[in-house]
Amino acid sequence: MKILSVGGTRPQFVKMAVMVKAFRDYNLQHDGSIEHRLLHTGQHHDPLMSDIFFQELGMPKPQMLLGIHGGTPGRQTAAMLASVEAALMTWTPDVVLVYGDTNSALAAALATVKLHIPLVHQEAGLRSFNRRMQEEINRIVSDHISDLLLCPTRSAMMQLETEGLGSRTVLVGDVMLDAVLQFATEERESPSLRELGLEGRNYALVTLHRAENTDDVKRLANVLNALEQLRLSVVLPMHPRLKHMLGEEGTRMLASHSHIRLIEPVGYLEMLMLEKKAQMILTDSGGVQKEAYFLGVPCLTMRNETEWVETLHGGWNELVGTNPSAILCAANGIMNRDRSWRDEPRNLAAFGEGCAGERSVKAIMEFMRAN
Repeated sequence: MKILSVGGTRPQFVKMAVMVKAFRDYNLQHDGSIEHRLLHTGQHHDPLMSDIFFQELGMPKPQMLLGIHGGTPGRQTAAMLASVEAALMTWTPDVVLVYGDTNSALAAALATVKLHIPLVHQEAGLRSFNRRMQEEINRIVSDHISDLLLCPTRSAMMQLETEGLGSRTVLVGDVMLDAVLQFATEERESPSLRELGLEGRNYALVTLHRAENTDDVKRLANVLNALEQLRLSVVLPMHPRLKHMLGEEGTRMLASHSHIRLIEPVGYLEMLMLEKKAQMILTDSGGVQKEAYFLGVPCLTMRNETEWVETLHGGWNELVGTNPSAILCAANGIMNRDRSWRDEPRNLAAFGEGCAGERSVKAIMEFMRAN
């Protein structure tokens, strides 16, 4: 059986790595019956956002590299759709697997169904209910045109039931929990912290990349204002979108604050260590919210909603939007918490038991045998 995984962003590469291992394990038990290839759309093309992930996570290089990036969301999606279609016609897979909510996922999903190839959506059923987010539209469309929906949580299953898609769903758990359990258990030194002269629990890790925050001048200014006033060292890996929006002058002004340390994007293993050793995390990323929860690090989400509602339970994740006062108040609250708070239980079972990759392969094979 020929299976093609399509992705183009950092979070998708992590999910793809879990599935690469799961398909390999399946082949060891079933005489190599699956040929699994990877297609990289090029949405994240910088080596620090792309190549390092394939090297660190033990993935083969993508057999087909499209190299499509930049442009408006519509132009980028259209270019990807055309190129993915051509790739599918060159190497005709029996099933296509798409991941998450990016333009890469949407383009691949549309190209796949138009060629009448079975489509599987990994991480299906998530909703923020904010249709101003590009990702929300991508999720909804991908779910409704997919043949098999692999859900990370029960709430995702329930959402798809309400949308009339219950017959296509399978609860497999979250492949990102698989990744964290596989790669974060080993204690590693963080080169970034060593170079910055920082130690564990004495800094806030910040990630900022969503268009709704970086492309809105007021929202971006509010976030930067809060970071400038934060009474804690800040480590901020610079996403290309944020760097572009700030420009050289804006980047210099931000870096002029002695407690704000700007660094280049880091690989997955280094990011896990930066998350694990932080006193708190401030982010607008869905994936980072989950990783913070999995690792037991308090998180402030700089959005007004989250598709990962399970992380809000127990106070591990708090929605603070981009109002500087709200961000600073919540951050001060974390700094003033008793250290014993970190022993509060987290419901990791809500995301599965770290077997999402194995369950996903089983669900795909059962679906293909039935169809």
